[in-house]
Parts: sequence; structure tokens; C-alpha cells
Amino acid sequence: MTDSLMSKAATMEPINSNGDTRTIAEDDGLEQDLQQVMVSGPNLNETSIVSGGYGGTAEGIIPTSSIKGSNMHHSSSNSSMADDKNRGVAVEKLENMKKWGINTYKCTKQMISERFGRGSRTVDLELEAQIEVLRDTKRKYENVLRLARALTNHFYNMVQTQHALGDTFADLSQKSPELRDEFGYNAETQKLLCKNGETLLGAVNFFVSSINTLVNKTMEDTLMTIKMYENASRLEFDAYRSDLEELSMGPRDAAAMARIDAAQQQYQVQREKYERLRSDVTIKLKFLEENKVKVMHKQLLLFHNAISAYFAGNQQQLEQTLKQFNIKLRPPGADKPSWLEEQ
Repeated sequence: MTDSLMSKAATMEPINSNGDTRTIAEDDGLEQDLQQVMVSGPNLNETSIVSGGYGGTAEGIIPTSSIKGSNMHHSSSNSSMADDKNRGVAVEKLENMKKWGINTYKCTKQMISERFGRGSRTVDLELEAQIEVLRDTKRKYENVLRLARALTNHFYNMVQTQHALGDTFADLSQKSPELRDEFGYNAETQKLLCKNGETLLGAVNFFVSSINTLVNKTMEDTLMTIKMYENASRLEFDAYRSDLEELSMGPRDAAAMARIDAAQQQYQVQREKYERLRSDVTIKLKFLEENKVKVMHKQLLLFHNAISAYFAGNQQQLEQTLKQFNIKLRPPGADKPSWLEEQ
């Protein structure tokens, strides 16, 4: 390359800006050779990375163009997968919204038709009778609960009055020597009545608590299942049944038959759901009746034995009644639970 530069410098006579000829062939030769190298040199996209260091072998050479292409392909693949996933979620949400809208429309239409007497309603006479009996029983038990609570409040006030009266008689017995005996045995009588009254209050409170659980938890839970059965499952079933009946009465062309087949499938789905929930209601009603009989048998026996023993003045039988039903009274001075126990 040096010989080439020297030969070029000997033959070329460039002209400078002043018209003088000077020997600057070396600079022009360098520029031309640099341009030649730039044109014939390796492409930056095809540059290789040699892992063995300078002057190493060709082993371990990684073309940078392949690295760049791999990264671009991986990135575009991830982007495509994310787009497909987002598109699938959007389509699923749209389908769910569409189904919800159609179902709401059908149920609203059925409800309005029933209210104005134009739509038919599916009625299970046996189940409806059992549901009505449950509702009537709940109303009567609520009345028993209300009266039992009133009895508890009145009796509690009476026991508190007896307690205060006994303390007053005892005080007067100490301050009235001429009536000491009379005030004394009246004080003892009131204290005994007060003690028996607290025992009876324990039995009545247990009775009230059990009836409250039966009415406001057990019966209410069954009625909530019945409400779901009546307002959701039964209404949806009748809505899709009415829709199928309307389509069946229309024309029978190809498009209509396709709609009838789709309506038939939806009707079968709603029918299975309706039958399943109706079975759940029937089972709950059966279990509720068995539980009600068991609970009330125990509570009515407790109430009767406790009331009879108290008004007969049989303190031993009254205490035995509480032991029989595993009722524990609060110790004296613990009439009201602390705020920690109420939490």
C-alpha cells in the first residue's frame, strides 16, 4: 500500500485554491484508500464477536445479526401472546355481559307478564303448601318469643323488687326490736323467693335464647333459600319456558328451527337448575321440621318443669330441672356480663 501511495504522489499534480500546483497526492491517496476501505469493509450488522480474545480462533464466534434477530422475534412473540390474551379476556367479558343482558330481559318480561296476568307461572302445590306452613309457623313462634321476652323482663323486675324488699326487712329487723322476728322471717322469705326467681330466670332465658335461634337463624336461613328459589330460579325457568313456547308457535323455517333448538338447550339448563334448587328447598324444609320438633320438645319440657317447680315452691326440683338441661347460672354479683364478654 506504501508503494501505491508513493507512485500516486509522483504522477498526480493537484491545483490548490490559488492556482498553484503542490504535491498533496499523499492526502488524496489516503482519502481514496479510506473510501475504498469504507466501501469494501464488513457490514456492521454482520460484525462477529470473538469470544476467544484478540487473534483467537473462529470457535465461539456469535454473529450479532443473529442475536438481534432472535431478540426481535422473542419480543414480537411475547407482544403477540399478550395481545391474544387481552383480546380473549375482552371477548369473554363481552359474552358474559351479553348473556346477562339477555337473561335480565327475559326475566323482566316474565315478571311483568305474571304481574299483569298474561304470563303463566309454574306452581308446585305440595311445596307451596309446605312453604306457607313454615311462614305461618315462623309468625306464631315470633309471637311466643315476644311474649317470653316480656315475661322475662317483668319477672326480672319482680325479682329485683323482692331483693330490695328483703334488704329493707332485714334492716328494719335490726332497728325495730319489738318487730324483729316479724321483719326477720319476712326478710328470709323474700330472699328465698329472690333466689328461686333467679333460678327460674336462668331457665326462662335459656328458653328465650333457644327459640330466638330457631326463629331468627334456622327458619330464616330456610326462608332465604326459598326466596332464591322463588325469585331467581323459578322466574328464570318460567322465562325460558315461555320463550320456547312462543318460538314453537311461530314459523318452522330453517332459521326458526335453529332458534328453537337453541331455546330448547337453554330451557333444559334452566330446568336442571330449577329442579336442583327445588330439591334443596324440599330437603331444608324436611330437616327444619325435624330440628324444630327436637328443639321445641326439649324447651317446652324445660319451661313447664321450671315454672311448675317455682310456683309450687319446690326449690330442689327447680334446681334439678336446671341440672337436667345443663343450664349454669351466673354467680351472684354477675347479673350483667362485662363489655369484654359481650364482644
